[in-house]
Amino acid sequence: MTQTAEPAATGTTGRVRTEPNQRRVRVFFGGEAIADSSRTVYLFETGHLPVYYFPRGDVRFDLLEPTSQHTHCPYKGDASYYSVVAGGRRYENAVWAYPEPIASVPQLRDYVAFYWDQADAWYEEDDEVFRHPRDPYHRVDVLSSSRLVQVRVGGVLVAESRRPRLLFETGLPVRYYLPKLDVRPGLLIPSPKRTRCPYKGEAVYWSVRAGGELHEDIVWSYPAPIPETPKIENLLAFYNEKTDILVDGVLQERPVTKWS
Repeated sequence: MTQTAEPAATGTTGRVRTEPNQRRVRVFFGGEAIADSSRTVYLFETGHLPVYYFPRGDVRFDLLEPTSQHTHCPYKGDASYYSVVAGGRRYENAVWAYPEPIASVPQLRDYVAFYWDQADAWYEEDDEVFRHPRDPYHRVDVLSSSRLVQVRVGGVLVAESRRPRLLFETGLPVRYYLPKLDVRPGLLIPSPKRTRCPYKGEAVYWSVRAGGELHEDIVWSYPAPIPETPKIENLLAFYNEKTDILVDGVLQERPVTKWS
C-alpha cells in the first residue's frame, strides 16, 4: 500500500497519529458519491501523505465488493480490500480497511480508506481537492516584494522583476512568481504538461529556448488558482533547481528536490 491512515478519536503509535476532521469529505466513483462524511479522521504516518479514513456508516457498502487481496502493516495490522462497482465501471481494490487492527490503533476497526488516484473526484465541503488531502499543518504564504529577482537560463537573462511575489510553502524551496511582462518575450514555448496541487490548483507549463538549448517544462503558472492563493494568478515561476536565480544580485543556491 502506498497510502495508509487511521480512524476516529485522536490516537498515536509513534509512527502513526490520527486526528478528527470536521470538514465534509466526499469521494466519487463512476458519478456516485461512494463516501460522504463530516466525521472522517486524518491518518498521519511517518513518510506518507495524510489519508482520510471514513466511518463505515458513511460509506456506500452496497457498491463495494470484498476481494481476496490482503496486506500487512506492522503499525496498523492486516488490511482487507474492496472493489468499487459504480457507473458501469469496476475499480479494483480501491478501498481498504483494518477489520482487526493491532491493539495500539483499535479505532481503525470502524473505518475504511480509499486510494486517491483511483477515485474520479474528491471534495472538501464543495471545493474539489487535487492529488491528496490538504494537510492542516501545511502552510502556503504568498508575499509581495520589491527585491530584484533575475532568472538566467543557459547563461541568458530571461526574466527580471522588482515586483515579484514570493511563495513560501512548508518543506519546499521559495518560489519566485513574476509578472509575464517581466519575462523576455519570444523565449517561452507552451507545453502540454499540466499538474495539480491541492494547495494551489492546476498549473500550466512552458519550456525555454535559450543558450542554444531547449529547457523543457521549467516555467509554470496557475491561471486560476484556488481561492486560498489568489496572489499568484497568472504569474510565472521558474524551477530554482534548473535555473540560476539572483535575488538583489546574489545568486541563489540551487535546491536539491525531486524536481532537480
